[in-house]
Amino acid sequence: MSAVPLEDRPLGMRRETLGMWLGVLGVALFAVTLPMTRLATGTQAAPQLSPWFMTLGRAALAGALSILFLLATRAPRPERHQWKPLGMAVLGNVIGYPLLLGFALRAVTASHAAVVTALLPLATAAIAAWVLHQRARLGFWVCAVVGSGLVVAFSLLRAWQQGHGFGFEWADLLLVGAVLAASFGYIYGAQVTPALGAERVICWVCVMALPVTLPGALLTWPSQPVAWTAWAGLAYVGVFSMWIAFFAWYRGLAMGGALRVSQAQLLQPFLSILAAVPLLGEPLDAVTLGFALAVVATVLIGKKLSQGPR
Repeated sequence: MSAVPLEDRPLGMRRETLGMWLGVLGVALFAVTLPMTRLATGTQAAPQLSPWFMTLGRAALAGALSILFLLATRAPRPERHQWKPLGMAVLGNVIGYPLLLGFALRAVTASHAAVVTALLPLATAAIAAWVLHQRARLGFWVCAVVGSGLVVAFSLLRAWQQGHGFGFEWADLLLVGAVLAASFGYIYGAQVTPALGAERVICWVCVMALPVTLPGALLTWPSQPVAWTAWAGLAYVGVFSMWIAFFAWYRGLAMGGALRVSQAQLLQPFLSILAAVPLLGEPLDAVTLGFALAVVATVLIGKKLSQGPR
């Protein structure tokens, strides 16, 4: 049987299809964050922009764009009780995640970071169960432990391969901290999303941070020459990772259904690994791909069990 042309499908089906593609677009834009961040910060041997400037600069850029969007859409100001969760999202998503990620990516490859940060959906569900007092099945917690164990094994193996013995790299601890920071930010941001609207949440978060991020970016402005590729990396994470990707992602969730479209997140670590090949010259490593696949499998199973017993 031949496929039905898109224009001949029912309106609801076309909307769901478009939503799925928007979700995939959002995930693809998020996936490039890792190699672009490493491009911006450089390595320990060849540093570029400092992680502090990268964090503050990208948020200031997104904040300026957010002001224009909020004014153009005449968005109402958040109510008093909404400022606290928005503030927590600032700490987690605007400051914590990019700062810890920036320091970590000076020491490890983007492909390495992709394996560790693949735990983000599972960590978000676990923190939601804890913060929001949601019940989850035993199988979910088993998946969380197994996924975490895989990341630990990967990190120890990489340290041994690099001649550091069986011990944790400080960068791996930073990546775990980045995952936890992002998860907390997502949970608190989600609390006010139904009232404010998804796109306005990320905009208000960026605007709230401007009194800190704008002067902070000016104070940490690089005093040494920086490669144009580092500036390109900063521009990407400021415009796309911090802003446009959220518009595509949230709109995709709304149009295609959160349960269906959220599965696109499973593609993110693989897209990050693939993007690191042309952008950073990182090789495709069978061990890295294998661990990424195993972690994603635990995330997929864990997400199916995260709704609690019925």
